[in-house]
Amino acid sequence: MTQIGLILASASGVRRKLLTDAGLRFEAVDSLVDEDAVKAGFANSDQNPEDATDALALALAEAKALAVSALHEDALIIGADQILSCQGRRYDKPKSMAEARKNLTEFRGHPHILHSGLVLARKAKVIWRHSARATLTMRDFSDAFLDHYLAEVGERVMKSVGCYQLEGPGVQLFEKIEGDYFSILGLPMLPLLAELRREGVIGS
Repeated sequence: MTQIGLILASASGVRRKLLTDAGLRFEAVDSLVDEDAVKAGFANSDQNPEDATDALALALAEAKALAVSALHEDALIIGADQILSCQGRRYDKPKSMAEARKNLTEFRGHPHILHSGLVLARKAKVIWRHSARATLTMRDFSDAFLDHYLAEVGERVMKSVGCYQLEGPGVQLFEKIEGDYFSILGLPMLPLLAELRREGVIGS
Protein backbone atom coordinates (compact mmCIF):
# COMPACT_ATOMS: atom_id res chain seq x y z
CA MET A 1 0.00 0.00 0.00
CA THR A 2 2.99 2.29 0.49
CA GLN A 3 3.88 4.54 -2.39
CA ILE A 4 7.42 5.00 -3.65
CA GLY A 5 8.94 8.27 -2.46
CA LEU A 6 9.59 7.47 1.19
CA ILE A 7 13.20 7.57 2.39
CA LEU A 8 14.67 6.66 5.76
CA ALA A 9 17.64 8.93 6.44
CA SER A 10 19.52 6.33 8.40
CA ALA A 11 21.91 3.41 8.09
CA SER A 12 20.33 1.72 11.13
CA GLY A 13 19.48 -1.91 10.49
CA VAL A 14 16.96 -1.89 13.35
CA ARG A 15 15.03 1.05 11.93
CA ARG A 16 15.05 -0.49 8.46
CA LYS A 17 13.67 -3.73 9.88
CA LEU A 18 10.91 -1.96 11.79
CA LEU A 19 9.70 -0.18 8.65
CA THR A 20 10.02 -3.31 6.52
CA ASP A 21 8.15 -5.45 9.04
CA ALA A 22 5.38 -2.83 9.10
CA GLY A 23 4.91 -3.34 5.35
CA LEU A 24 6.35 -0.03 4.18
CA ARG A 25 8.16 0.42 0.87
CA PHE A 26 11.06 2.82 1.24
CA GLU A 27 14.67 3.53 0.47
CA ALA A 28 17.38 3.91 3.13
CA VAL A 29 20.01 6.61 2.63
CA ASP A 30 22.80 7.38 5.09
CA SER A 31 22.66 11.11 5.83
CA LEU A 32 26.41 11.35 6.58
CA VAL A 33 25.62 14.10 9.10
CA ASP A 34 28.44 15.16 11.43
CA GLU A 35 26.70 14.25 14.69
CA ASP A 36 29.52 15.60 16.84
CA ALA A 37 29.05 19.06 15.31
CA VAL A 38 25.33 18.99 16.16
CA LYS A 39 26.03 17.80 19.70
CA ALA A 40 28.60 20.55 20.20
CA GLY A 41 25.81 23.10 19.87
CA PHE A 42 24.10 21.62 22.93
CA ALA A 43 27.14 21.46 25.19
CA ASN A 44 26.10 24.51 27.25
CA SER A 45 22.32 24.48 26.98
CA ASP A 46 20.31 26.53 29.50
CA GLN A 47 17.51 23.94 29.47
CA ASN A 48 17.25 21.31 32.16
CA PRO A 49 19.29 18.23 31.17
CA GLU A 50 16.36 16.03 30.15
CA ASP A 51 14.66 18.71 28.05
CA ALA A 52 18.00 19.59 26.45
CA THR A 53 18.53 15.93 25.56
CA ASP A 54 15.05 15.74 24.00
CA ALA A 55 15.95 18.82 21.93
CA LEU A 56 19.28 17.29 20.91
CA ALA A 57 17.63 14.06 19.72
CA LEU A 58 15.22 16.15 17.63
CA ALA A 59 18.05 18.30 16.28
CA LEU A 60 19.97 15.22 15.16
CA ALA A 61 16.86 13.73 13.54
CA GLU A 62 16.18 17.04 11.79
CA ALA A 63 19.75 17.39 10.54
CA LYS A 64 19.63 13.89 9.04
CA ALA A 65 16.23 14.42 7.42
CA LEU A 66 17.19 17.78 5.92
CA ALA A 67 20.53 16.53 4.61
CA VAL A 68 18.81 13.75 2.66
CA SER A 69 15.85 15.95 1.68
CA ALA A 70 18.21 18.41 0.00
CA LEU A 71 19.18 15.62 -2.40
CA HIS A 72 15.70 14.08 -2.82
CA GLU A 73 13.33 17.06 -2.73
CA ASP A 74 10.22 15.25 -3.93
CA ALA A 75 10.49 12.43 -1.42
CA LEU A 76 9.19 12.31 2.14
CA ILE A 77 12.17 11.84 4.44
CA ILE A 78 12.17 10.15 7.85
CA GLY A 79 14.88 11.35 10.20
CA ALA A 80 15.36 9.67 13.57
CA ASP A 81 17.86 9.63 16.38
CA GLN A 82 18.17 8.51 19.97
CA ILE A 83 20.22 9.73 22.93
CA LEU A 84 20.70 7.99 26.28
CA SER A 85 20.98 9.91 29.52
CA CYS A 86 21.81 8.46 32.92
CA GLN A 87 22.27 10.40 36.13
CA GLY A 88 22.54 13.68 34.24
CA ARG A 89 25.12 12.49 31.72
CA ARG A 90 24.65 11.74 28.00
CA TYR A 91 26.11 8.61 26.46
CA ASP A 92 27.09 7.71 22.90
CA LYS A 93 27.51 4.25 21.42
CA PRO A 94 30.58 2.61 22.96
CA LYS A 95 33.61 2.47 20.71
CA SER A 96 35.16 -0.58 22.39
CA MET A 97 34.26 -3.55 24.55
CA ALA A 98 36.06 -1.87 27.45
CA GLU A 99 33.89 1.24 27.08
CA ALA A 100 30.76 -0.93 26.88
CA ARG A 101 31.74 -2.65 30.14
CA LYS A 102 32.35 0.73 31.78
CA ASN A 103 28.99 2.10 30.61
CA LEU A 104 27.05 -0.96 31.74
CA THR A 105 28.73 -0.75 35.13
CA GLU A 106 27.56 2.87 35.38
CA PHE A 107 24.02 1.99 34.25
CA ARG A 108 23.79 -0.95 36.71
CA GLY A 109 21.25 -0.40 39.48
CA HIS A 110 20.06 2.91 38.00
CA PRO A 111 17.32 4.13 35.66
CA HIS A 112 18.36 5.64 32.35
CA ILE A 113 16.29 7.49 29.78
CA LEU A 114 16.20 6.90 26.04
CA HIS A 115 15.29 10.13 24.25
CA SER A 116 13.96 9.56 20.72
CA GLY A 117 13.61 12.29 18.12
CA LEU A 118 11.59 11.76 14.95
CA VAL A 119 11.18 14.17 12.03
CA LEU A 120 9.54 14.18 8.60
CA ALA A 121 10.89 16.52 5.92
CA ARG A 122 9.93 17.36 2.37
CA LYS A 123 11.51 19.83 -0.06
CA ALA A 124 14.25 20.58 2.51
CA LYS A 125 11.71 21.69 5.14
CA VAL A 126 10.63 19.95 8.33
CA ILE A 127 6.90 19.27 8.24
CA TRP A 128 6.48 17.23 11.44
CA ARG A 129 8.35 16.55 14.69
CA HIS A 130 7.84 14.06 17.50
CA SER A 131 9.82 13.23 20.61
CA ALA A 132 9.44 10.34 23.06
CA ARG A 133 11.07 9.13 26.24
CA ALA A 134 11.40 5.67 27.74
CA THR A 135 12.81 4.95 31.19
CA LEU A 136 14.63 1.66 31.74
CA THR A 137 16.02 0.52 35.07
CA MET A 138 18.86 -1.97 35.08
CA ARG A 139 18.99 -4.45 37.91
CA ASP A 140 22.02 -4.66 40.16
CA PHE A 141 23.53 -7.57 38.24
CA SER A 142 26.74 -9.26 39.36
CA ASP A 143 30.14 -8.84 37.77
CA ALA A 144 29.95 -12.52 36.82
CA PHE A 145 26.70 -11.92 34.93
CA LEU A 146 28.22 -8.91 33.18
CA ASP A 147 31.19 -11.04 32.07
CA HIS A 148 28.83 -13.72 30.75
CA TYR A 149 26.62 -11.16 28.97
CA LEU A 150 29.52 -9.47 27.22
CA ALA A 151 30.99 -12.81 26.18
CA GLU A 152 27.64 -13.93 24.76
CA VAL A 153 26.75 -10.71 22.95
CA GLY A 154 30.25 -9.81 21.78
CA GLU A 155 30.71 -6.81 19.52
CA ARG A 156 26.95 -6.45 19.02
CA VAL A 157 27.08 -4.61 22.34
CA MET A 158 28.59 -1.65 20.47
CA LYS A 159 25.67 -1.33 18.05
CA SER A 160 23.35 0.45 20.49
CA VAL A 161 23.81 3.41 22.78
CA GLY A 162 22.66 1.37 25.78
CA CYS A 163 24.87 -1.65 25.01
CA TYR A 164 21.86 -3.95 24.64
CA GLN A 165 19.12 -5.17 22.33
CA LEU A 166 15.87 -5.80 24.19
CA GLU A 167 14.86 -8.40 21.62
CA GLY A 168 17.91 -10.46 22.65
CA PRO A 169 19.87 -11.33 25.81
CA GLY A 170 19.89 -7.66 26.77
CA VAL A 171 16.45 -8.01 28.29
CA GLN A 172 18.07 -9.90 31.16
CA LEU A 173 19.79 -6.69 32.28
CA PHE A 174 16.55 -5.05 33.42
CA GLU A 175 14.20 -5.03 36.36
CA LYS A 176 11.77 -2.36 35.09
CA ILE A 177 10.91 -0.84 31.72
CA GLU A 178 8.56 2.11 31.22
CA GLY A 179 7.85 3.30 27.71
CA ASP A 180 6.85 2.35 24.21
CA TYR A 181 8.72 -0.66 22.82
CA PHE A 182 9.27 0.91 19.40
CA SER A 183 10.60 4.09 20.96
CA ILE A 184 13.09 1.99 22.91
CA LEU A 185 14.24 0.50 19.61
CA GLY A 186 14.75 4.03 18.27
CA LEU A 187 11.73 4.60 16.02
CA PRO A 188 8.33 5.53 17.58
CA MET A 189 6.25 3.62 15.06
CA LEU A 190 2.68 4.43 16.06
CA PRO A 191 2.93 8.24 15.79
CA LEU A 192 5.02 7.82 12.63
CA LEU A 193 2.42 5.58 10.99
CA ALA A 194 -0.36 7.97 12.02
CA GLU A 195 1.47 10.87 10.35
CA LEU A 196 2.20 8.82 7.22
CA ARG A 197 -1.53 8.13 6.96
CA ARG A 198 -2.28 11.86 7.27
CA GLU A 199 0.26 12.50 4.52
CA GLY A 200 -1.44 9.92 2.30
CA VAL A 201 1.69 7.76 2.10
CA ILE A 202 -0.10 4.69 3.46
CA GLY A 203 -3.73 3.77 3.46
CA SER A 204 -6.09 5.02 6.12
